Amino acid sequence: MPEPVPRITAGGKVGPVDATVVPRYAGASTFARLPRLDEVPSADVVVLGVPFDSGVSYRPGARFGPNHIRDSSRLLRPYNPAQDVQPFAAQQVADAGDVAVNPFSIDEALAQIEAGAAAHLRAGSRLVVLGGDHTIALPLLRATVKEHGPLAVIHFDAHLDTWDTYFGADYTHGTPFRRASEEGLLAKDSCLHMGIRGPLYSVEDLSQDGDLGFQIAHATEMDAIGVAGMIDRMLARVGDRPVYVSVDIDVLDPAFAPGTGTPEAGGFTSRELLAILRSLSVTNLVGADIVEVAPAYDHAQITGIAAAHVGYELISSMAKVATS
Repeated sequence: MPEPVPRITAGGKVGPVDATVVPRYAGASTFARLPRLDEVPSADVVVLGVPFDSGVSYRPGARFGPNHIRDSSRLLRPYNPAQDVQPFAAQQVADAGDVAVNPFSIDEALAQIEAGAAAHLRAGSRLVVLGGDHTIALPLLRATVKEHGPLAVIHFDAHLDTWDTYFGADYTHGTPFRRASEEGLLAKDSCLHMGIRGPLYSVEDLSQDGDLGFQIAHATEMDAIGVAGMIDRMLARVGDRPVYVSVDIDVLDPAFAPGTGTPEAGGFTSRELLAILRSLSVTNLVGADIVEVAPAYDHAQITGIAAAHVGYELISSMAKVATS
């Protein structure tokens, strides 16, 4: 029989591996070295990997993102001083591993992702999903809407991802939020893009995006209104609706996230993004994803570490929502 893994337990919850007993570079690579889902009776928050990148339009490799984020999360600790919360003691968090998805059929993969997410949502868990490319947001929204109804989506990204098709394909990493709007998954008076920047195909991209239900907080607005202004705008937009957060890591400037498929200069800093995510603790945050981490283009885990901290702040915000 293997020796039991020494873990930090608090609040009746099974937490991370105890780093004073097992060095951080040793042991299984779950998110934040948390228990696997099969090691706990149930979980309030499930971390789920979706290693899929068949919808990319430029650099591939996000299929390797989930495990890269997990491995980059080894330094996360049980107490979050920025939010004054112990996210793994206030709620049971566990890593459910990866959804097995078909890399050759996007349609089949979408169905597999939706089914995998739905099983955890039906069990009463909230999901923080590690992608994978942004195509996966659509089936995750489909599954989440079945539990919570139309969602206020906060979409952090350099790109709108509301284009119609790529090369005649309806389901790609540039189209998920158009399909979501068409399918009635969005609360169209409460959705917002954050961090949009860079060249577009035409001015109509912006007007069509508004028709789909989104407002835009451009990255350049950070210069004028700062983090506090961006937070005020975001919270006013979503109100008290169920909130789903989708974080494309390319919302960060390439200096802070080089390991991604479609980088754009002029993005948020890590500090700015994490500060904005902390404000979600006052919303009805029901689910989230972190996508487009492509480790082949990463250096010294810069992107993976940023993504791991994004996940940590999202889980911390969920903890404060759960205990408020």
